[in-house]
Amino acid sequence: MEVEIKNEYLRQLYQRVEKRDPDQPEFLQAVGEVLQSLAPVADRRPDLVDCGVFDRIVEPERLIQFRVPWVDDCGKVQVDRGFRVQFNSAIGPYKGGLRFHPSVNASIIKFLGFEQTFKNSLTGLPMGGGKGGSDFDPKGKSDAEVMRFCQSFMTELAKHIGPDTDVPAGDIGVGAREIGYLFGQYKRLQNCFSGVLTGKGLTYGGSLGRTQATGYGLLYFLREMLDAMKGEDIAGKRIVISGSGNVAIYACEKAQQLGAKVVAMSDSAGYIYDEHGIDLEAVKQIKEVERGRIKLYADRVPGSRYVEGCRNIWTLPCDIALPCATQNELDVDSAKALIANGVLAVCEGANMPSTPEAAQALQQAGVLFAPGKASNAGGVSVSGLEMSQNSMRYAWTFEEVDQKLEEIMKGIFHAAYQAAEQYGAPGDLIAGANIAGFLKVAESMKAQGIAY
Repeated sequence: MEVEIKNEYLRQLYQRVEKRDPDQPEFLQAVGEVLQSLAPVADRRPDLVDCGVFDRIVEPERLIQFRVPWVDDCGKVQVDRGFRVQFNSAIGPYKGGLRFHPSVNASIIKFLGFEQTFKNSLTGLPMGGGKGGSDFDPKGKSDAEVMRFCQSFMTELAKHIGPDTDVPAGDIGVGAREIGYLFGQYKRLQNCFSGVLTGKGLTYGGSLGRTQATGYGLLYFLREMLDAMKGEDIAGKRIVISGSGNVAIYACEKAQQLGAKVVAMSDSAGYIYDEHGIDLEAVKQIKEVERGRIKLYADRVPGSRYVEGCRNIWTLPCDIALPCATQNELDVDSAKALIANGVLAVCEGANMPSTPEAAQALQQAGVLFAPGKASNAGGVSVSGLEMSQNSMRYAWTFEEVDQKLEEIMKGIFHAAYQAAEQYGAPGDLIAGANIAGFLKVAESMKAQGIAY
């Protein structure tokens, strides 16, 4: 990936990171994208250069890797790798999800933790950045196997986390089932009931609205962006959403509530297209209840069709594209297809789902582009609200949580929008989100001395 950084100091910093971690492409991509945006900050704020904030912020406070042995249903010992990166605690305890997926490695965990630092900063809540996970694949595993794995994973992770130290949550492959097993093991090991994990079940400290938070928050951000930058509304818009997991499902739900028509969703094998609008209840039955493949939708909903190959979803004409699946799923060819079909806005629901080349092409074509660290911050925002409720031994209603979420997402948009204006990049929400998220963390790091 070609990284063009206008500030000489930041360019040399990126080269040092590249030399130190040449085998971590996802992490280098994330660092390069942020440092590109921060060139005007380095120009205006020599004090942050002098105290080494930029140098420190690209290096995690610690990266923990550990062995996770567990026994499958056949009695055979299996061994996976576990990770936790505690990237930055300048503004609060480390906060970020756990991902269980075969693709998980140090590069992906570091990129996610780095991005999480700025995302959490944008929410306005006191949360630092962290991320973790394992190359364990929960697909095809029995509940008993998943439980044994989670118990082994938490046996080591418990040494490094706590409600005022590091508060993990769910991510890809880690849903309500996994969070329950992880929490149960932590409680057993520590002999205490605390808010050490978020995304918990409602019967043991979870927050109403957490399940919907990332998808709903994405649409709240999108609505504010369309109104402020184009004078447009979501109602009547044609939307394509990649993915069919938690984020995609609840982005679809909120989009439909706001009057849009969602015509396509996908999974890793292919996508479904429904000209009449996605039947969300059918999707929920397949993905949440049966844990099946999205292609079953075409067998159950007349008039719909299934197409092999998930990347081709971006060739469908739409007003709004919401990539909600995984990193780098939307490449430059997909961006060009969206542009050719007249897309108005692309709003990221996953973490870094667009390649840098795709994002650049969309912005140059005048397409509104919302980066994931801003637009998908709804999940961690409600996780932060869950932490608050746990601390107070109190629970807000769904309506109260949803209202707070909407206000947070509006605030994130305006923080990014205003930072872009102030630093000479009007309308560039990538630059604005990076700058706004960075400045809060940077000021805190400077205030706390070189140790942080």
